Amino acid sequence: MRNIHLTLVAIATAMASSGVASAQPTPSALPTSSATSASPTTPELSEGEVRKIDKDGKKLTIKHGPLKNLDMPGMTMVFSVKDDAVLDQLQAGEKVRFLAEKIDGKITVTKIEAAR
Repeated sequence: MRNIHLTLVAIATAMASSGVASAQPTPSALPTSSATSASPTTPELSEGEVRKIDKDGKKLTIKHGPLKNLDMPGMTMVFSVKDDAVLDQLQAGEKVRFLAEKIDGKITVTKIEAAR
């Protein structure tokens, strides 16, 4: 009888250490939010209308809606441009979607495209 008891204890111990007897999921089976929180978020493009193009000053005046990534309300303002080649592709009065970011203390248009 003692041998049966020792055998059952040994089996229970082996099962518990291997996780078979456990109803708890293993850490690798637990859902994690790191996959979604670790992915960088792309800032939303803002909508606006080109008011003025200053090729010499490498600046662009845009009447725009809120710039959510900069926490700014809609207004008309002058922006620096990251790539002044875009100034040749734009016209005053054109509707655009763009991304402005603060670079070296200046609010700069880093991406711009025609509005659809």
